[in-house]
Amino acid sequence: MGERTTDNGPVPAGPTAGTAVLLQLVRDGRPRTRAELAAESGLARSTVAERIDTLLTSGLLRHTDKGPSTGGRPPSLFAFNPAARVVLAADVGATHVKAALTDLSGQVLVEQNRAMDIAAGPDAVLGELCALGDTLLGEIGRTQRDLLGIGIGLPGPVEHASGRPTNPPIMPGWDGFDVPGHVQERLGGAATLVDNDVNIMALGEHRTHWPEWPHMIFVKVATGIGSGLICGGRLHRGSQGVAGDMGHVQLPHGAEVPCRCGNVGCLEAVASGAALAARLTGLGSPAGGSADVVGLARSGSVTALKLVRQAGRDIGEVLATAVSFFNPSVIVIGGALSQAGEHLIAGVREVVYQRSLPLATQNLRIVQSRAGERAGIYGAALMVVEHALAPAQLDALLADG
Repeated sequence: MGERTTDNGPVPAGPTAGTAVLLQLVRDGRPRTRAELAAESGLARSTVAERIDTLLTSGLLRHTDKGPSTGGRPPSLFAFNPAARVVLAADVGATHVKAALTDLSGQVLVEQNRAMDIAAGPDAVLGELCALGDTLLGEIGRTQRDLLGIGIGLPGPVEHASGRPTNPPIMPGWDGFDVPGHVQERLGGAATLVDNDVNIMALGEHRTHWPEWPHMIFVKVATGIGSGLICGGRLHRGSQGVAGDMGHVQLPHGAEVPCRCGNVGCLEAVASGAALAARLTGLGSPAGGSADVVGLARSGSVTALKLVRQAGRDIGEVLATAVSFFNPSVIVIGGALSQAGEHLIAGVREVVYQRSLPLATQNLRIVQSRAGERAGIYGAALMVVEHALAPAQLDALLADG
C-alpha cells in the first residue's frame, strides 16, 4: 500500500501507520464501531483493531456506549477522548497576559487574566505566563506531564518556524528571543508553538464559528491594527510570517501622522484604539486607550462615535483593496475597539461595499467577532492540537503517552 495522506500531511509509515487515519476520523466527536472505522478508513479490520488498542492505551480514544445490536452481542463504540491531555493557551497583548487550560477539543477548562506590560521584557512576561500555567494546572488537579503543548500569541511579527519575534515595534528586548525554549525549560519540556496574536485569533474565530467558510479575513482593532488570513480553510502566514500586516498600509489621507513603525500615515497611526484615544484626549475627552474610547462611545459621546465611525471607513479603505485581491467570503472585526457597537463595522461596510466590485461583495459578510475575547485562546489551543495530532507528530506523542 502507498503512503496515505490527510489534510495534515502524509501519514507516517511504521508501527503507527494507519493510527493517524483513525484518529482524524474520530476527532469529529461521533462514536464509531470497529466495522465503521474499517469501512471509513479503508484499513483491514485486523489493522483497525491493533490501532484502536494503540489509541486506547494512549488515552486519545475511549470506549463509549454500546451500539445497537443486530442480533447477538452489541458492538463496542469508540470515541475521541478530549480529556486525555490539556493545552496551555496564552494570548499575550500589549498590556495583558491571558492564559487558559483547554481540553483537546479547545474547550476552556480554567483561565486567568493578568495585567502586564509587554515592554517589561521576555523574562518578566514569560515568567508570569509560566507561573500562571502552573497555577491553572493546580486548580484542575493536573501536572506539567499532562500538557500536550503550549500555544502563545504575541503582539508583533513572529517567525513561526522558530517561534522568535522579529523586530517587534512595541516589544523592546524581544527581538530574536527564544520564546519556545524559554517556556519549555520552565514547563516540563512541553512542545511550545508561538505565532502573531492576530493569526491565532483568526484561527480561533474560524475553527469555532466559521469552519464552513474557507476564505476569511480577521481584523483586530485594538492598541494596533492587524489581520489574519484564512485561505482554503488554513491559516495563511506568508513566506516570512507577516501576511495580513494591514496596520502599516499607508492611507492616502494619512498625511504626516507618525507611526511607531517609523513611517508616516499608516492605518494604525490613524485608526487604531491608541490613535483615537490620543485624538479624544486632545479634544478634551481624556482617554488612555481602546477601553476608554469604547466607554465614551457607549456612553453616547458624539465625538467618540464620529471618530469610531471614521476609523471604520479608514479600515474599510484598506479592506476594499484586500477584498479585490483575496476575495474572502467573510470579514470578521474583532479586538477591543470592535466593542464600540455597530459604528466601527458600519464604517467598514460603507466603504468596502462602495469601493469593491459587486461580484466580490455579493455574498460577502462583514461581521463582529463571535469568539470575542477568547478568540486568541481558542486559536492558541487549536494551533497546538492540530500540530500535535498531525500524522507527522503522532509517533512521538504515542511513544510519550
